[in-house]
Amino acid sequence: MSAMEDSSVLCSFEQGVASITLNRPERLNSFNDAMHEQIRAFLDRIEGESGLRVLVLTGRGRAFCAGQDQSDRAPLPPGQQRDLGAALERYYKPLMLRLRALPVPVVCLMNGLAVGVGATLVLACDIVIATRSAYFMQGFSRLGLMPDGGATQFLPQRIGTARALGLCLLNERLDAEQAANWGLIWRCVDDAQFEATSQALVQQLAGSATRALGLTKAAIHAAAHNDLARQLDLETEGQRALGHTDDYREGVSAFREKRSPVFRGH
Repeated sequence: MSAMEDSSVLCSFEQGVASITLNRPERLNSFNDAMHEQIRAFLDRIEGESGLRVLVLTGRGRAFCAGQDQSDRAPLPPGQQRDLGAALERYYKPLMLRLRALPVPVVCLMNGLAVGVGATLVLACDIVIATRSAYFMQGFSRLGLMPDGGATQFLPQRIGTARALGLCLLNERLDAEQAANWGLIWRCVDDAQFEATSQALVQQLAGSATRALGLTKAAIHAAAHNDLARQLDLETEGQRALGHTDDYREGVSAFREKRSPVFRGH
């Protein structure tokens, strides 16, 4: 699939790697409706691709995403009120659920600041690498709003209630290094090493046993609401399915032959 370009989003799918780059650097990649439609169309295209191995999200410029673009919403006439829940139902809820349900790893290359729902988008991904200069900020309280897009679940699950409340109620900036120390993201790397480290990670995932990674992802996310018995059943079901794959046979053969496996993703 050739690269697909637009003024607000850059999308491509090559050699198993699907990439979405938020491309409004002049607005710190803040979301508008056009971006959502572009991303939705691209996800529609790649979800059925048998060769999909990994999805990468990143931003162009000095920001990953500054959240919802408030200037994109036209002022309402006096006496009228805006239904903010409508945008969540139409755009953000489906997007977060699709990223979680995608049967391949979703990698966020957090190249800069992530604020508001932009920070939530980062947390919806499976593995996050951030530049040392990047930072998180909730930002919702400045507008008289509550965190959304799933932030009220993602944050306490990863860093605990006390830290989640502190970030959301006090609206403090959280540097990428501290986010990594807290376990909010996978890794923080120096800006100069960011591109090389990121590409190595993406290629590692793209060359791995895709179905095994997908079932691992699903099981770990399910653990938050499963009891131990159900989680053990889920592992049994997944392992039974993976035992019938070509990649499992290749993995065993490579182990016996003392060589690196060559996984095909099926």
